[in-house]
Amino acid sequence: MLSFDTLIKAKTLLGLSDKATLSDIKTRYKNMMQQWHPDKHPDDTDTAHAMSTQINEAYAILLEYCSKYEFNFDEEHLREKTLTPQEWWTKKFGGR
Repeated sequence: MLSFDTLIKAKTLLGLSDKATLSDIKTRYKNMMQQWHPDKHPDDTDTAHAMSTQINEAYAILLEYCSKYEFNFDEEHLREKTLTPQEWWTKKFGGR
């Protein structure tokens, strides 16, 4: 089980917001790996390698966390999430 501190460190390292999506995580990972790839830092490959390793570890931690998330596919929940504004208003306040 992942600890709270581990998740927060991974989120912080990748510079993610509190409401990051899986797509945000993947995009940020890709951008940071391009930025810190050792080939892009020939004068300081040790630092670049260390950062690449940390970024890979943070990404793996966040993917593990996301893989355990349970999505709600209950029909009532899906109906609520896919209502048009008019349908929501009618359901909430009645059709007048």
